[in-house]
Amino acid sequence: MPPLLKEHSSEEEKSAALKWYEVRNYVKNLFGKRPDLNAMLFLIGMNELGEAREEWSKEEKQDLMHIAICTLFQEDGYFNFEGRDSEGWPHFRPTEKLPAIPLREQEDLLKNKIILYFEKYNYI
Repeated sequence: MPPLLKEHSSEEEKSAALKWYEVRNYVKNLFGKRPDLNAMLFLIGMNELGEAREEWSKEEKQDLMHIAICTLFQEDGYFNFEGRDSEGWPHFRPTEKLPAIPLREQEDLLKNKIILYFEKYNYI
């Protein structure tokens, strides 16, 4: 298994890796399991919806992850919050297309956005 902090990593990469570990550890302490990226998006979606339950349909899970993506990229101007429907689900309108970037960079960008979300709400 590779070390968490590689010797050739920049200080910024090391800091991001430590913060990502801190976020995942925070969630692990709450739920007993360290989440992956998709689980983090799912949790953010539930947090934004304001509802937590044991069972979600496949479509609801996808919708929750979509809510998380919209929330995370809203501050960058990619989505506008339009309001909540009669069931309380938030809805967003895309305002700009997200840039096409390589998969690894997408993952790093999402991790950084999740870190900022957890910092914004003082979870970490």
